[in-house]
Amino acid sequence: MLKCRTAWNKLAPLARSSSTVCRRNVRGTGLTNGRTPICVPATHMSSGAGGGGGGGGWDNTIYAVLVGAACVGGMTLTYKTLKEDQRRYEERIAEIASRPHRQEALTSSEPAELEVVPSSEADPTAPEVEVEAEVAPEVEVEAAVAPEVEAVVAPEVEAELIAAPATEAVSPSESTELPPAESKPSSATFPSHVPYLLIGGGTASFAAARSIRARDPNAKVLIVTEEPDLPYMRPPLSKELWFSDDSSVTETLRFKQWNGKERSIYFQPPSFYIKAEELGSSENGGVAVLTGRKVVHMDVRGNKIKMDDGSEISYDKCLIATGGIPRNLQVIERAGEEVMKRTTLFRKIEDFKALDKVSRNVKSITIIGGGFLGSELACALGRKSSEFGLEVVQMFPEKGNMGKVLPEYLSNWTTERVKREGVKIISEALVKSVSFIDDELEITLKDGRVVKTDHIVSAVGLEPNVDLAKSAGLEVDSDFGGYRVNAELQARSNIWVAGDAACFYDIRLGRRRVEHHDHAVVSGRLAGENMTGTSKPYWHQSMFWSDLGPDVGYEAIGIVDSSLPTVGVFAKATAKDTPKAAAEQSGTGIRSESETEDTATSPVASTSPATVVEHKDDYGKGVIFYLRDKVVVGIVLWNVFNRMPVARKIIKDGEEHADLNEVAKLFNIHED
Repeated sequence: MLKCRTAWNKLAPLARSSSTVCRRNVRGTGLTNGRTPICVPATHMSSGAGGGGGGGGWDNTIYAVLVGAACVGGMTLTYKTLKEDQRRYEERIAEIASRPHRQEALTSSEPAELEVVPSSEADPTAPEVEVEAEVAPEVEVEAAVAPEVEAVVAPEVEAELIAAPATEAVSPSESTELPPAESKPSSATFPSHVPYLLIGGGTASFAAARSIRARDPNAKVLIVTEEPDLPYMRPPLSKELWFSDDSSVTETLRFKQWNGKERSIYFQPPSFYIKAEELGSSENGGVAVLTGRKVVHMDVRGNKIKMDDGSEISYDKCLIATGGIPRNLQVIERAGEEVMKRTTLFRKIEDFKALDKVSRNVKSITIIGGGFLGSELACALGRKSSEFGLEVVQMFPEKGNMGKVLPEYLSNWTTERVKREGVKIISEALVKSVSFIDDELEITLKDGRVVKTDHIVSAVGLEPNVDLAKSAGLEVDSDFGGYRVNAELQARSNIWVAGDAACFYDIRLGRRRVEHHDHAVVSGRLAGENMTGTSKPYWHQSMFWSDLGPDVGYEAIGIVDSSLPTVGVFAKATAKDTPKAAAEQSGTGIRSESETEDTATSPVASTSPATVVEHKDDYGKGVIFYLRDKVVVGIVLWNVFNRMPVARKIIKDGEEHADLNEVAKLFNIHED
């Protein structure tokens, strides 16, 4: 634009002089009649008798030549200016497109950015002002028009030009760019792009990482977890850790399994992982973990995520394994800050540490909830009650422990076992209100009963974490919760979901969502395989287990709902029929790790007679079948271990059985 203005300033006086000559010649030729054409042919102006003399024709010729030259010159200059602007525009677009790649290569020591421009902050719609070290292509300042340029340059550009030492260090291809105002500064301790991104640091995410690396040995996998810890297993938090004799167990997080072998709660030591900042340059790939980072936004179309510190990471393929969030009773949430401070929602390592500390410093703890977690914690704390002088109370709305899972007779028997551990049971209890009075919590039930306690553990279920559903545009199941996925655990073409957050379709049992360790392991492993291109369907019937200490435990598979018709087949238990003995036999405390599919291909039935037990005082060991339309849809193995593949095959076959006594023989429960 400066070139164009300079040329016009030079030509303008000449154009005005030519216009004056034209007006004088018109008056001289006497062309005052409105009917006479204004543009008189050149022959009349040069030879007419009544003309204004011979000099007028020559002046008109000069005028025509000058005007024509000015037009041609202006058009030429305009064309060149437009071409130059087009070139600069293309360079600008190319430069903007290359910014993400350049930003990745920059280090914090390189002075690549200039600080804020006031006008851009005041007006968000104002374009960014760039100042490059090579200023000539953007603004060509000629010596003859220097005063005019000073009047045109914006004040903020002058301010940046003054900061010459900063811009001189920037290469011609590196321009300054203002960071988004809402973004928090974050150090570049991780790559801006990864082939495999896993959101969540639990069991499913770790299983997927191992599966990906098994199929793609050079794969680069990044795990982003909100927790401060590396991936770990959750079952010991409510089981074995509480029975440890080590006083420093909350620090070491090492425990003895029922078989006596010691292990860590973490899947792998820190040496198994590589540093996040080294992941991009690692030739052999690896698994890196970003701890303490929460993914707050997911751009599915752009294949990138945004974290709570404002940083972004793009990906090729992504797994969502965000797990769940512990539910709480609304009456507790509305009770105020003092009540909430004395309430534990048990889920993470920090919850285990906090509850262990509380159990050593208070006189009473009340556990609300009669399911798996509530019953396990009740037994664990009950064993400590005599040691610390602790009163442990467990309350639930059902008639007995695990009343939603076990048939009533077995639930009642289980409740008596829990009482033997030193736990006070309050059944059929519906909480009406909770208040903090005289340094104590008062729990008022709907039937008028009042329970006073020092601390509450709320174990009333899990809510799937679907916080990313809105930004990612992913579907959430309205009945079961969780992200709806297809048979390959896909939510979108390059997004998979595994673990507690996945709502999948079971070809035998319909759409389901499962919140157990085995499901997290198997679904995570399958999702990892499918992320590498296998496209396998999820046909696995996951199992789960619960131990009420080292002497009583059970394993279950399928739909185990106490509202369904059940048939129980029991036998006398022996010393081998305990979780501790089962762990010693299998060599592992996490029983799902020892499972194999092929062991269920041809089970051998026992020849001993089986008996259907309905009402007996002792249920040592047995099998409980859950029926729907005369078909077995769920099985509980009560103190019967290492028979899960047999149960899985029965549910997979989906056949009607006229005599379940014969089916029970497949589990060999009568063998000594």
